[in-house]
Amino acid sequence: MESLKDVIKKLAPNIDSAKDAAEEVNDEYMRTLEVLSKKLKFVQVDPMVRSSKALKDVQPELEKLRQKAVSKVFEFIVQKLYALRKPKTNIQILQQNVLLKYKYVILFLKERGKEVYTEVRGAYIDTMNKVLSAHFRAYIQALEKLQLDIATESDLIGVETRSTGLFSRGREPLKNRSAVFALGDRINILKEIEQPALIPHIAEASSQKYPYEVLFRSLHKLLMDTATSEYLFCDDFFGEESIYNEIFAGPFAVIDEHFNAILPNCYDAIGLMLMIRIIHQHQLIMSRRRIPCLDSYLDKINIALWPRFKMVFDMHLSSLRYANVKTLWEDDVHPHYVMRRYAEFTASLIHLNVEYGDGQLVLNLERLRMAIDDLLVKLAMMFPKPKLQTIFLINNYDMTIAVLKEAGPEGGKTQLHFEELLKSNTAIFVEELLLEHFGDLIKFVKTRASEDPSSTSERPITVPDVDPLVKDFASRWKATIELMHKDVITSFSNFLCGMEILRAALTQLLLYYTRLTDCIKHIVGGSTLNKDLVSISSIMYEIRKFSRTF
Repeated sequence: MESLKDVIKKLAPNIDSAKDAAEEVNDEYMRTLEVLSKKLKFVQVDPMVRSSKALKDVQPELEKLRQKAVSKVFEFIVQKLYALRKPKTNIQILQQNVLLKYKYVILFLKERGKEVYTEVRGAYIDTMNKVLSAHFRAYIQALEKLQLDIATESDLIGVETRSTGLFSRGREPLKNRSAVFALGDRINILKEIEQPALIPHIAEASSQKYPYEVLFRSLHKLLMDTATSEYLFCDDFFGEESIYNEIFAGPFAVIDEHFNAILPNCYDAIGLMLMIRIIHQHQLIMSRRRIPCLDSYLDKINIALWPRFKMVFDMHLSSLRYANVKTLWEDDVHPHYVMRRYAEFTASLIHLNVEYGDGQLVLNLERLRMAIDDLLVKLAMMFPKPKLQTIFLINNYDMTIAVLKEAGPEGGKTQLHFEELLKSNTAIFVEELLLEHFGDLIKFVKTRASEDPSSTSERPITVPDVDPLVKDFASRWKATIELMHKDVITSFSNFLCGMEILRAALTQLLLYYTRLTDCIKHIVGGSTLNKDLVSISSIMYEIRKFSRTF
């Protein structure tokens, strides 16, 4: 037992020497603590030592040393923790370069001064909770000044652009309004997912404003980096991951308060879907880091975003289902602004679903497509002439296909649907156009050209039956084709689409005229009409002429 007394004599001066805790808690002091801790453990676990008379002589001295050591390291570590509260302190540097050097002090308190360790632990939790809560509150307040409002509750696909009441608010510039439906450059936020968080005062100095998803990503990037650092530090310094949860109760409450104020006023469906994708990317980042501390928080945000997106999406859907056709209708066959909004909105959401394949979103887009189909047909029916109705539908279908193609090759079923509608309406228009200019010829070809001239059951076709048709066509076919060309050019917004339709009309005309000439070959005395027949090659030449224009 003499050796234990010797150890106590050696330890006492080191434990009790300097009066300033900061001076004495250095590497040498911590080595002394380790020796003291081993001796305390030795006398606790060895039954022979515990029952010896010699221990009773030294135990009071040993306990006194323990108390002094605990008291001094407590004072020392609390001083270091208070440094975390100083404004503009770089917390992570202080943790890594200062506090972690004294990791053994925490271990010593945990093992040899549990009553004091609880105080230190509580002081650290309280300090970091307040510091980080204040940090996030200030950051959020700075971010809020940078927010660009994109949409209000009246910014819906099926709402008319004109103000409807004496006191309705003036519209904001279309430059910002287009972002309600079109994804545009906003997609870039998903490519910048791991970029550093925004520095608000720099952005504010340059008078920049951002859609909310940019601020959302920035806030959560800061949260991820702060949470990762704090989680790893708590595990390393205290050996307790649970401390992290108590610290972040404050910051989470600050962020929740902000988010719960923002979300109920968010009517930006594109922004909401971008935030859903941002959260997914952040979950992947935390998974790659192997840090689970934000799992439940990110799940909670995701669960809050989806119902809000669905609600705003359903508002767009209802705006189409219950749209006032009379107030939306304009006497103009060019693409309607509601259809353009629909096309941009759909293209945006299809694009944002490419890597995710979300079946629920696909079903919702199908519901939206059915609603716009119904509305567009109702708008078309407002035109007095069937031809104008068909032109209106073709222009809108063509524009929608172009917008879906611009967004990428992901148009899928939606694009195919509109391509089929374009095809069927083009066929209707071609027939209407030809009937308008060559009605008698087409009616004859459809009703009588296929008759068998030798049939005795019906009156045979004679030269006088077809002579007026042949002469009428020969006299004006070129001029009429030019009229059709002008009609198409003025009717269709997309020149290429118009020329495709003209070519289809001329090709169909050629087929009708070919059937007429074939019919004449079988008529008795039909050869007398040959001098007035236009050669098929002449018509083909005219068709090729228009084909070269595009």
